Amino acid sequence: MAGTAPTWLRPVPGGLYCAPGDFYVDPTRAVERAVITHGHADHARAGHGKVLATAETLAIMAARYEEEDTPGRQALAYGDAVTVGDVTVRLIPAGHVLGSAQAVLEHNGERIIVSGDYKRRHDPTCARFEVEPCDLFITEATFGLPVFKHPDDGEELGKLLASQATFPERAHLVGAYTLGKAQRIIVRLRELGYDRPIYIHGVLEGINRIYTRFGVDLGELRLVMETEKKEMAGEIVVAPPSTLNERWSRRLPDPVTVFASGWMRVRARARQRAVELPLVISDHADWDELNTTLDDVGAPHVWVTHGAEEALVHAATERGFEAKALALVGYEDDAE
Repeated sequence: MAGTAPTWLRPVPGGLYCAPGDFYVDPTRAVERAVITHGHADHARAGHGKVLATAETLAIMAARYEEEDTPGRQALAYGDAVTVGDVTVRLIPAGHVLGSAQAVLEHNGERIIVSGDYKRRHDPTCARFEVEPCDLFITEATFGLPVFKHPDDGEELGKLLASQATFPERAHLVGAYTLGKAQRIIVRLRELGYDRPIYIHGVLEGINRIYTRFGVDLGELRLVMETEKKEMAGEIVVAPPSTLNERWSRRLPDPVTVFASGWMRVRARARQRAVELPLVISDHADWDELNTTLDDVGAPHVWVTHGAEEALVHAATERGFEAKALALVGYEDDAE
């Protein structure tokens, strides 16, 4: 693969800076102008002057940072284009969480795509990842090691339902990240035919309302704090991972601790959290999906960021890509 990589987007302290547009993509500090790929806190910070993102991401940021009325917020629908300085900006689906997007940047006949976080498999709560060719593809690598091969989430949730049937006297407390993972688990359970009420921690209410507002049907949900302990025997409870071993969980009848995360592939992490039922369910691409994506996009130049960068760089280089690690600071997905 020949040619040189575009030079008008570059890594700097604080993120990726686009000089001809004078904006940052997912900056790690407050800046005057930002393009935001999705609402997770390591990508969507507070305090920016102007923000370009999907309507869903702006709603999530508004709920988290109370910035809804800031005039500098501009919603961009998937596929629509705007000009920022001398750069054309589009957003296309990333398949990570509600409203997540890849940032497509075009300048002087060159195209750069910043993937943000993404996955390639079915998720009824967000638009599926779209492939678009480009000159430079900047990819995440959260699970960028060959050991990470995510199983089918239906099979993993089948383990939850089987355990529920085996222990009808116990609540099943599912630790799931507040934005994205919790809603995906709820809706996937509905797709699998689970029509009973699902009980939730109150911290999920705000994000759940945003998902519902944008057309995601979560079915009947009930707050744990408004329910008698005995009523939750044999039921599924979804809550932030931090609650698995907190006093809050004592409100549940003899809970089975469940944690849904791609990191549950690592048994030591499950043991550290005293997880009885680890479910390998991730909102990120696994090793095979990362490599398939590079092949599908076909960009001659690949930059790898926030994750196991060197392994993916090596694999990409072996297949003929011009690849390098960015080693950006400030993007953490341990709680995914």
